[in-house]
Amino acid sequence: MNKHDLKRPRTTNTAKSGSFGERVLAAQLDLEKIEYDLEFKFHPQRRWRADFRITGYPVLVEVEGGTWSNGRHSRGSGFAKDCEKYNAAAKLGYFVIKGTTDQVRSGQLLQDIKEMIQGI
Repeated sequence: MNKHDLKRPRTTNTAKSGSFGERVLAAQLDLEKIEYDLEFKFHPQRRWRADFRITGYPVLVEVEGGTWSNGRHSRGSGFAKDCEKYNAAAKLGYFVIKGTTDQVRSGQLLQDIKEMIQGI
């Protein structure tokens, strides 16, 4: 499967096209028949969104890009803002699962999601 074969699944929220890692994870979740919402707005006041929310579970999933290229998530201010966002999600009762594009490719992030929802 190459990255051009992956299309974002149909959803009511098509606010963004998504990164390669997000498209791969969406395809993996579809194959496993795990339902999800894309770009889920989880905070009542802030405009924060999670890449995925696993439907029926208090689980948010973030695919962190640019981890090896000095991307937003690995630089100081971006990392600090991510901490604020993820801590706010936890205070609202969400479990936040994060992974890199490499972890999506290897299937590790999918496995982590499956283990999380089985344990809830």
